Amino acid sequence: MLQVKVESEAGPFGDMPKRFHWDGRQVEITENIDQWHGAGYRYFKVKGDDGNLYILRLDEGRAEWELTLFQTPQAEAFVTPDHPRKSRVRMDAPS
Repeated sequence: MLQVKVESEAGPFGDMPKRFHWDGRQVEITENIDQWHGAGYRYFKVKGDDGNLYILRLDEGRAEWELTLFQTPQAEAFVTPDHPRKSRVRMDAPS
């Protein structure tokens, strides 16, 4: 996982990410798609102004944010040889 700096704003259910910084760039969040809770964590699935989908994780105890996954719109769908009707989407992990 990659630590990121997240700017958030207060919402009815706690802080909501508004933008984040990683790899020398800033990503504005255009849509909060989903959120869920884990033991001591909150996860957010968001869409960035770059068209990518991101999953951000907030460690509530340490107030630290991490980028756990992102998917680009260019992620290739491919068909597996053993199941030609099933397609999978490649997920790009942060480096």
